Amino acid sequence: MKKQELIHLHGLLAEVRKQCEHWDNDLELGPYEEMGVKPTSIHKSKTDHKAAVFKLSKGITAPMKDEESEPLAPTAD
Repeated sequence: MKKQELIHLHGLLAEVRKQCEHWDNDLELGPYEEMGVKPTSIHKSKTDHKAAVFKLSKGITAPMKDEESEPLAPTAD
């Protein structure tokens, strides 16, 4: 993935983060915040943005792991 694509993905995840924070404030974003890499930090390296994307996505999805859901039975249309 190119750096520009990573920055775009980073920006999209930042928008998802805003919506998730609107719904629930229990996101685990400490490691992401400590990095100091934002989608607008275009001077940061590709590696920095890649790490930020992984930490941001992990922080967004971490609260979802605690939710129990019933397994869905496979059905055919």
